[in-house]
Parts: sequence; structure tokens; C-alpha cells
Amino acid sequence: MALSYKARRRWALVILLIGMPLYILFAIAGVALLFQFTGRPPIWIEFGIYVVLGVIWIFPFKKVFMGVGQADPDAPEQD
Repeated sequence: MALSYKARRRWALVILLIGMPLYILFAIAGVALLFQFTGRPPIWIEFGIYVVLGVIWIFPFKKVFMGVGQADPDAPEQD
């Protein structure tokens, strides 16, 4: 079932305001837990881990964010 434009906008807002901070907390906690067991790696590897974690969160939500910044395609045209 495809989401309407309004639903996608609302879900995008929820994801950005609630989901994103939670993801950041869990990602940092997970990486800290990993480093606790393995020891801290060189800074470039740590940086790479955070870059990858910063990019992969968007893939599950790609359909939600597509076209959200554009005008509502379902709105009646104004003359």
C-alpha cells in the first residue's frame, strides 16, 4: 500500500524528530560496547564506522523521504 503525500510528510517528520535521535543514541552505545570488547581502533577506522552508520539509516526510509520537499502532487492546481 502506497502512502499518501501527507502521510509521507508526517512519517518523515516523526522519523527525523524521534527516530533519528534514538538511532544516534543506539549507534553510539553499540559502537562503545564494541570498542569495550575489542579495544579502540585507529581514528580513521572509527571515523569510517561512524560514516557508514550515518549513511545506512536512510536506506530503509528512502521511500518515505522521496518527494517530501516538493509540492503536493495531489493538491488541486491553482490558477
